[in-house]
Amino acid sequence: MALQIHRATEDDAGIISTLIGEIEAYYGGDGQPGDIDQIRLLLFGAQPVATVLLARDGGEVLGMASYTYLWPAAGASHSLYLKELFVREDGQRQGVGKAFMGELQAIAREAGCSRIEWTADLDNPPALGFYEALGVKRHEGKVFYRVPTAP
Repeated sequence: MALQIHRATEDDAGIISTLIGEIEAYYGGDGQPGDIDQIRLLLFGAQPVATVLLARDGGEVLGMASYTYLWPAAGASHSLYLKELFVREDGQRQGVGKAFMGELQAIAREAGCSRIEWTADLDNPPALGFYEALGVKRHEGKVFYRVPTAP
């Protein structure tokens, strides 16, 4: 495998749309691709809300990781927040997830972040096992909340 991880560009909006659909299907959704215009606006517009990394083996996209920054983290520092790590079945157990995590650590160090943070669903044993295999301990000190912006 000739794995390459790179930052997505606007030209990647179509594959990101497809991956969004695959992520939705994984979590039990309808699997519809993401809205390409919305992806272009939110990732590559005047105020990008996140950054996406893609993993490729030759021309085949094996997965994506999306991240943003949070402030404050420890004191007045900031952290890299990993929102999504998704590896297609063809890339699983081939080091793709580990390569994403290594790249994210390098990005966080270069950006001066004090830490990397993320959440994982309790009903996603493969993800939990992956993070435990990396030696990352579960942090029990927070409760996650979510509220919609519209009724």
